[in-house]
Amino acid sequence: MPDPNGFLRYERQLPTRRPVPVRISDWREVYPPASDELIREQATRCMDCGIPFCHQGCPLGNRIPDWNDLVRTGGWAGAIESLHATNNFPEFTGRLCPAPCEAACVLGIGGGQPVTIKQVEVEIINRAFDAGLVTPQAVPEPSGKRVAVVGSGPAGLAAAQQLARAGHEVTVYERDDAIGGLLRYGIPDFKLEKEHIDRRLAQLAAEGVRFRAGVNVGVDVTAAQLRADHDAVLLACGALAGRDTPETPGRAARGVHLAMEHLVPANRVVAGKADSTPVDAAGKHVIIIGGGDTGADCLGVAHRQGAASVTQLDQYPLPPSERDEARDPWPTWPWVLRSYPAHEEGGERIFAVAVQEFVADDTGALRAIRIAEVTVERRDGRRVVTVVPGSERELPADLVLLAIGFEGTEEQPLLDQLGLARNARGAIDARPDWQTDVDGVFVAGDMHRGASLIVWAIAEGRSAAAAIHSYLGGAGDLPAPVTSTDHPLALR
Repeated sequence: MPDPNGFLRYERQLPTRRPVPVRISDWREVYPPASDELIREQATRCMDCGIPFCHQGCPLGNRIPDWNDLVRTGGWAGAIESLHATNNFPEFTGRLCPAPCEAACVLGIGGGQPVTIKQVEVEIINRAFDAGLVTPQAVPEPSGKRVAVVGSGPAGLAAAQQLARAGHEVTVYERDDAIGGLLRYGIPDFKLEKEHIDRRLAQLAAEGVRFRAGVNVGVDVTAAQLRADHDAVLLACGALAGRDTPETPGRAARGVHLAMEHLVPANRVVAGKADSTPVDAAGKHVIIIGGGDTGADCLGVAHRQGAASVTQLDQYPLPPSERDEARDPWPTWPWVLRSYPAHEEGGERIFAVAVQEFVADDTGALRAIRIAEVTVERRDGRRVVTVVPGSERELPADLVLLAIGFEGTEEQPLLDQLGLARNARGAIDARPDWQTDVDGVFVAGDMHRGASLIVWAIAEGRSAAAAIHSYLGGAGDLPAPVTSTDHPLALR
């Protein structure tokens, strides 16, 4: 029985972050481990609503009130069992998900403070690993069926684990030199230290999943070879085609880069895979275009590299600090100002502006950007950006990072070999059974829905695994969440 007065006795509180001067001198995670007392108090704030809207807010359907109450009563072993029932990798989601479950928490009605669901989640899995509760599951009698998973991000890994636990022989292919997809080289260590990936991969390997890193499917292995060697194929290659601004004057200036051209080599340096990065912010005036997660990642990396200054630009006006019930009624995902730990480390944020020109010097190197104030409105379903006359000005810039989103999965030989084409959103379409137009070839994650949340990736991976299991004639059903793109809280 939950504590019905817990939210009255305790206010929402997160662990204190590591001091800014300390954390920007290294690449360790921002949050230290939380005390048992703090996490139990925060879990006690959950009142196990008669209709827990947090379930609907989470694409994985996490049993949030169940494991909150188990944490409240000290039942950590039961809490991780409940958490793992719906989520293969809570150590990833607890660190990286923006928590739509919290936006849907009943305590958030009327400007209230929702339960710290995400923090409770990560503390459950942290303690589970420390206590040795995360162990390989016994693999049943082999099915004799072989499945290839192309891509080792959260969607591919979730599918691989589900299928291996059903007795299928699973091989995960990754073109990078290490398994993990965007988690490995796209996410900075101050958000996700890579030991969390490695110890989960050890569990998957012990459960029978095989990993082949450094293999570019479609180049090193053809689609025909892959299909000949496997009974089913899952495409989970992500949506890494970065959105660019080729029409902006001066785009060819040296010093203008896509965000991933900055993040990936920086992460490789931290991992000890490279001695230096070709896109280094050290001593430079850095401009980040884009106000989302990727922009915040670039911001934190630039601070740690020793940038002279960092300015982040956003086309949209400054969001409100609290939910506007008329615009975004609870429990929908609200448009509010989201500040990340990187923002308290320094830098400036400028809203309602757009770049008009990248200004180069006589050698072709970037020296400044010309920006203008803008208004953004919707007309007939289209976004219309209008420049405010007389508002143009220059900002000094040695390095510009474009963090303005992704245009879907990358064009690659594998798609041509399979006869698959990207749709208007740059994604690969699937039928309700998660198959593409090619029999036996399935798709899931960002490659299917476009760039989205890690919880959607895991949810789609689990659902695709269930579909593949059925396609292979497997007995029984694999657990899978409902991941309809019509989900009322879907973030597209």
